[in-house]
Amino acid sequence: MKILKQALLAAMVTAAVPLGSAFAETPADVLVVAQNIDDIVAIDPAQAYEFSSGEFVTNAYDRLVQYDAADIETLGAGLASEWTVDAAAKTITFKLREGVKFHSGNPVRPQDVLFSFKRVVVLDKAPAFILTQLGWTPENIEQMVTLGDGAVTIKYAGDFSPNFVLNVLAARPASVVDEATVMQNEKDGDLGNNWLNANSAGTGPFKLRTYRPAEILAMDANPDYFNGAPKIKSVIIRHVAEAATQQLLLESGDVDMAKNLTPDQIAGLETKGSIKIETYPQAAVHWFSFNQKVEALTNEAVWEAARYLVDYKGMTDTFLKGQMQIHQAFWPAGFPGALTDTPFTYDPEKAKKILADAGVKLPINVTMDVINSAPFTDIAQSLQSTFADAGINFEIIPGTGAQVITKYRARTHEAMLLYWGPDFMDPHSNAKAFAYNADNADDKYASTTTWRNAWAVPEEMNKATMAALAEPDADKRNQMYVDLQEQIQQKAPFVIMFQAVQQVGMQPKVSGFVNGATSDFVYYRLVEKN
Repeated sequence: MKILKQALLAAMVTAAVPLGSAFAETPADVLVVAQNIDDIVAIDPAQAYEFSSGEFVTNAYDRLVQYDAADIETLGAGLASEWTVDAAAKTITFKLREGVKFHSGNPVRPQDVLFSFKRVVVLDKAPAFILTQLGWTPENIEQMVTLGDGAVTIKYAGDFSPNFVLNVLAARPASVVDEATVMQNEKDGDLGNNWLNANSAGTGPFKLRTYRPAEILAMDANPDYFNGAPKIKSVIIRHVAEAATQQLLLESGDVDMAKNLTPDQIAGLETKGSIKIETYPQAAVHWFSFNQKVEALTNEAVWEAARYLVDYKGMTDTFLKGQMQIHQAFWPAGFPGALTDTPFTYDPEKAKKILADAGVKLPINVTMDVINSAPFTDIAQSLQSTFADAGINFEIIPGTGAQVITKYRARTHEAMLLYWGPDFMDPHSNAKAFAYNADNADDKYASTTTWRNAWAVPEEMNKATMAALAEPDADKRNQMYVDLQEQIQQKAPFVIMFQAVQQVGMQPKVSGFVNGATSDFVYYRLVEKN
């Protein structure tokens, strides 16, 4: 452990200060974070679709409208200083903020907004559906996004409320990139995708200095940021997968913050009192799923029985204590339209009866892919134990976050233990993920849990999901989402178990860190070390 610690510290020191410098603790103007970031597949905002990459995009890029560190509950001005809505014409016109420059020094132009949206649609990477749901295609994007003098008008096709559209435009793939810089680094028609997965070209409060996958992500402050220069000079996020190592580095003062500590570690640190613990409710829901390409997992009795084979309370009372709460619906508690009923408890005898009554042939042997870090491996081991008693045997296959997610997107898993956070703060974001799949064909990729688990959603549910999206009455719309969640609770090939609570350990001198309900609401620009 001592050798590992010294190696990690040496790497952080090298990244934080010029060669030849040395110090006994982290520099006063650098925030050093220990975090498991091996879930990152991409950092290009047109492709980034993981939790850790979301944190980076939020801090390096801006959108026309966005939530900000100073007020994470209110959608406000970003690169647009004001906007005008014409609901009848299904258009919103944005006036760009004057004087804003990219990290390169290039001014932000209406053309950059069109370019940014167009490259998302043309590249068609994992998060592209967030924008294309507005009716945008490679063929019509230049008619749907038109330019004026310091202004951009966007048009949308569909029965959406303007507030829904604004929330879409506040999402990660709507980040505005520097066209001139990106296209200077284009290779083989990739619209700069390869380059932007190792560099940044935004306007945000930080710019990328170094990114090495599953090793380090370092950002330097943008002193000219239009909302005010960050209070910290640099942020270094060091990949540390092991919670024990994170605690060691935190207690020794080698890092300022640790993000993946276990409940036992949190309790121990609180008792000692030398490290402060900050708690942040999260929008992520944790669940496991059955791939419907696996014949043994297509029987609905298996889905039903599975809901009674999870020891929800046992897990939240022990190794998940303080970091998860029982939640069994796809939209997180604390937001309008959430279903908070928890009808399922651990009842193995009931599960066995369900399987027996349905004539399910046992045992069922199934592999379960899981991210190789806490709390995922602990949850998987609990499921392995409780399911085995009913004749469902899980073989746990651990992997890095990127490996697990890549396999999931390819639909080559059998069972999958993962988490899901909203792509934007509207219940349709999760409803489309858990209750909609219009085309289940292998060549019709969709960034949803339904498609990735090869579940052909009943047409009635598809229609109900789209009807909720179009409903103009807010109260009626919320009830429609509650109804959808009840249906998914009863009949779907996945079991939603928990809603996350983020606990972060940090040095007492650290203040100003903002961690909202999703990874897109993690902000470093107000951090100070006093």
